[in-house]
Amino acid sequence: MSEPRSDFLRIIIERDYFHQCTNLDALDDALNGDTPVVGYGGFDFTAPSLHVGNLVQIMMLRRLQQAGHKPIVLLGGATTKIGDPSFRDEARKMMDQATIDANKASIRRCFEKFITFGDGPTDAVMVDNDDWWSKLGYLDVLRDIGQHFSVNRMLSFESVKLRLDREQPLSFLEFNYMILQGYDFVELLRQYGCTLQVGGSDQWGNIVNGVELGRRMEQSELFGLTTPLITTSSGIKMGKTAQGAVWLNEDQLSPYDYWQFWRNTEDGDVVRFLKLFTDVPMDEIARLGALEGQAINDAKIRLATEATRMAHGDEAALAAEETARKTFEQGQLGDELPTNEIPRAELENGIPLVNLLKQAGLSASNGEARRLIKGGGARVNDKKVADESTVVTLKELGSDGMIKLSAGKKRHAIVKPV
Repeated sequence: MSEPRSDFLRIIIERDYFHQCTNLDALDDALNGDTPVVGYGGFDFTAPSLHVGNLVQIMMLRRLQQAGHKPIVLLGGATTKIGDPSFRDEARKMMDQATIDANKASIRRCFEKFITFGDGPTDAVMVDNDDWWSKLGYLDVLRDIGQHFSVNRMLSFESVKLRLDREQPLSFLEFNYMILQGYDFVELLRQYGCTLQVGGSDQWGNIVNGVELGRRMEQSELFGLTTPLITTSSGIKMGKTAQGAVWLNEDQLSPYDYWQFWRNTEDGDVVRFLKLFTDVPMDEIARLGALEGQAINDAKIRLATEATRMAHGDEAALAAEETARKTFEQGQLGDELPTNEIPRAELENGIPLVNLLKQAGLSASNGEARRLIKGGGARVNDKKVADESTVVTLKELGSDGMIKLSAGKKRHAIVKPV
């Protein structure tokens, strides 16, 4: 298409969110009309927090609202009970209702940091798909919804074909997930006038199903818009680290560790991540992207601070930046470094460094801790430790009564006896 007329499409193309759209020109016309477009993104409760891998979809809803349209956050109270099989090798573990409810309560607050909720024409609303699925009878679903789905077509979707081609089981339960997601779109159309669904590229088949179902059941034109799979320059899936997922909730990951994740961005990803995960203006991103050599670290610090400000607020972002400055530039112990309280009696007897690195969150396992020590990346109070059998005791306490552990040059934690 030519240059988009709508602010939303112009922004998401300019900032690298765009991957696929069902009818781009018609969507551009709708977005450029007099009435705000209502669009939604769906999120299941598979953990107590969302993570950086979910952040692109949250940012898409943020961009939609910034452009004068209305976002819907669809919480998957029903779909979480099944689990999305898209591009997975095996079924998700079934979760009981108590776990789903607890995860839902914890996840809800993730969105309020990125999107404005309220009763205005462009204020976001939060909806749970269990509100309608819990009221629908099985025969009603088969008769009213199932008739519009072709099994032949469902089998042709890439996410299904991959499982079948690998001869990996795909349960009837999972096979129904695309029906649930498709009908969610129809229900949101009926209740809120929603005509746009955004999602990752792995959701394309499910989204297209919803678009077609809306046409068949409601004679309405709906739109699907997807983002590309976000990977780092080295090919790693966005949001995955050796220590696990990069959580958005501060009770799952401290603001300092969140800041450090962004600070450790590879050089080749800084500009792209500034576009996707911050509100830094494009001309400023161009200036930061032109930095070379050691100066690229200034761009990484800006990325880390802006991303952390969005997720955790100004105070936490600036505190994390100041802690990093003290730790790396002045060799001091910054106030925001992760602190692990260890019973004094345990340190009196001595704790293997391998175990302590894992407890402090600097390694995901004892094996990884051993590899870190073997590779020369482990330090106690800034002194390299090369012996895997090293035991840490109260003798290592500094004048401040604490022990500093390091994994490489950028990741640190404090051990404090209590």
